[in-house]
Formats: sequence, structure tokens, C-alpha cells
Amino acid sequence: MLYCQDIQGAVILGARYKETPVNPMEQYARLLVRVGANVQKDQVLVIDSPIDCAEFARLAQVEAYRAGAAEVVFRWTDEKSARVGFDMAADASFDRYPEWARAFFDGYSDAGAAFLHIFASDPEIMKGVDPERMSRKNKAQARALEHYRSRQMSGKHVWCVASVPTVAWARKVFPGRGDAEAIEALWKAIYETVRIDRDDPVAAWKEHLAALRARIATLQGYAFTALRYRNGLGTNLTVALPIGHLWFGGGEDSPGGYEIVANMPTEEVFTMPHKDGANGRVVASMPLNHNGNLVEGFWFEFKDGLVVDYGADKGLDTLKSLLDTDEGARRLGEVALVPYGSPISRLGILFYNTLFDENASCHFALGKAYPTCVSGGADMDAAALAAAGANDSLVHVDFMMGSADLSITGIRPDGSEVAVFADGDFAF
Repeated sequence: MLYCQDIQGAVILGARYKETPVNPMEQYARLLVRVGANVQKDQVLVIDSPIDCAEFARLAQVEAYRAGAAEVVFRWTDEKSARVGFDMAADASFDRYPEWARAFFDGYSDAGAAFLHIFASDPEIMKGVDPERMSRKNKAQARALEHYRSRQMSGKHVWCVASVPTVAWARKVFPGRGDAEAIEALWKAIYETVRIDRDDPVAAWKEHLAALRARIATLQGYAFTALRYRNGLGTNLTVALPIGHLWFGGGEDSPGGYEIVANMPTEEVFTMPHKDGANGRVVASMPLNHNGNLVEGFWFEFKDGLVVDYGADKGLDTLKSLLDTDEGARRLGEVALVPYGSPISRLGILFYNTLFDENASCHFALGKAYPTCVSGGADMDAAALAAAGANDSLVHVDFMMGSADLSITGIRPDGSEVAVFADGDFAF
């Protein structure tokens, strides 16, 4: 696809009302609307998009109306103006979040709307921003949107996250290429990761989701009490899993009982670690793009679930700011398994975008756990979730640690051991 902000609008405007998609971009929009968010008749769709991706967002709007949506509502963001704000706004502004924005997200969530989030961040746009300002801004937003975020992570509203190329992001992924060439290369990679390059993308997704469900069933059957990780990067970590933990991946049931795919692409199966059960060291295998700042060469040391030491070759201040968000930011909230030979990994591209990089590598998340990952968790209050072993935090940040030599051993309730990963891939 071409530049999001400089696309050939006349061509699209002339073709966009045709029932059959005429190009890969329209196929992608249809996939996100009809498989990802799976928009239903008379449902409202909220599209949360960077202004640089407005043309694609409008394609998704058309597809939503084709699917029977009652209304499509836009919420535009602009990281360039956000950067200006971090540099120049009054200091007190970083402790506030607009009431209208809180009411927007809470209101549409409570009313049963679906949300399509388009994530296309410049990996280094916030380089040099005062990390303390950014931390305060993020905390204010997280506190204001706690109700919305809790509903999202408990599976109480429909959501899908996807990405669309922008010039800044494409330049970072493909340095040394001209803008048009970099954009074209990034679109090609995205189309491959979401199976748009297949003869029948929807059929390909159905096959993929069925394979993930089979893997989940196998993992669920083992009822592991812990997973032990080892690799040559220096990871030597054991992570306890709560009693009653549940594995998820690929599609999931919406509140209305129909299937959605919350992340596109997705190659992972994941569950909840026990918040007090991580012990040892984990070394990241890819950089982390956190709020427009890159963190590279980083590691964590855990004791009884808590990060007690950490380091980074680059972005240490950003990492410290993340960990200082609250106590829960220093504990794990997600364990995700992705074969090193996944389709995204085989592309050999570092995307500097968590949505893609996490699907090329086993990973953990610092911060809030998904309540749905423990039996009955979606309807538990905070105290009950904590008692079940679920971590709570204002943040949920994935970081990648998979490698070609990663081994993972599952420990069963009787103490027996099962090889889960060998040489970076599933052992079963």
C-alpha cells in the first residue's frame, strides 16, 4: 500500500462502495472489520486511528457499514502534536486526562460498541522526552480509563488491534530505502503476516485459528504448575502458574457469543503467570518500543514475582519509568508462547512494533494480567483476582525473550516434567 496520508483517494473513492474488495488494502480493511472486530448488524464501531492513516480508516468505515454497522465513530490521534505537547505544555497538564475522553471510551464500551485500534507509531518520536512527564501522563490516562480497560481485558467489549504503515515507521524498519520503497516493503510484510497474500484470506484464518485451538487444548490438558525457561542469552527463569489458569490464543468469544480476533496478526498462545511466582533472570531478545522510546539490551531479575534488579544498554530511563509506574509494573501479567519459526519470525524483520514483534517471539508482559486467564476471573473483583494470583497494574507492556535455542519445561502437579519448547519451537 502507498502512504497512508498520500494515498490515491480518487481511485479509492471510486471503488470503495463496490461489494467485492478491489485491492489488498480493501481486503485488509474487510478482514479487520469482519474477522477481527467481527462487526455485527446495528452495532457501533469506534475506530481509534492516527491521522496519518485516515484514508485506511475510512476504508474500514465503509467495510463496517457494509457489515451492517449502525454508526462508525472516529477518534483521531497525532503523535507529532503529542510530542510538541510533551516538550512545551504546562507541567500540571501531565497529571490530567480529559473528562470528555474518559466519557467517550467508557460510554461506547458500556453501550456495546466494537473498537478497532490502528497502531502505527514512530519508534523514536519520543526520544529525548522527559521520562517523568511521560510517566505522569500515562498514569493519568490509565487511571481515567480504568473502567474501559478493565472491560477490555475481561472480554466485556469487542476490540481488535492492527497496524498500518506510516512513513516514519517504514523508514525505521527499512533504513536506507526511499520513502515509497520502504512503505511498499512494509505493506508487503504486513499483508503476509495477516494472510492477505493467500488465495482466500478468511479461509486461511479459519485454518490458523483451528490450529491455535488445538495447541491450547494440549496445554490446558497438562495443567502445569510452572514453566522453566532457559536459553543462551542468559535467561534462566521459572514462572509459577495459578491453579485454574486458562490458555487463550487466536480467536476469543465476544460478549455476544460470536468469535473475534483481538490482535491481527496473532501467532501466540498465552496465559496468566502467578504474580508471586517468577524467580530468576530473563534477557530480552528484541528491542522494546515503549511510548515512542526504544529500550535495547535489557534484562530483569525476579524474586518471588518482583523485579529486584534490571539493566539496559539503551533506554534505561524509559525502563525505570515503566517499572516505577506502580508495584504491579514490576511483576508479570502474561506468559505467551510463540515458535521461533513462526511466519512472522521467518520474515527476518524487526518491526519495532509490539503487535508484530511479539508474534515472532515468546514473550512476557509486565503489569496487569488478563482476568479471563483464570477460571471465573472475568467476574471476580480485585481482591478475588489477587487471591487467585492475578497481577494488577496501570500498565500491560509486552517484551520479547524468545530465541532459536530456547527451551521451556512444563512442571505438572505431580512433579513430572514435560518438554514444551526445544530449540525455540514447540516440542509437541
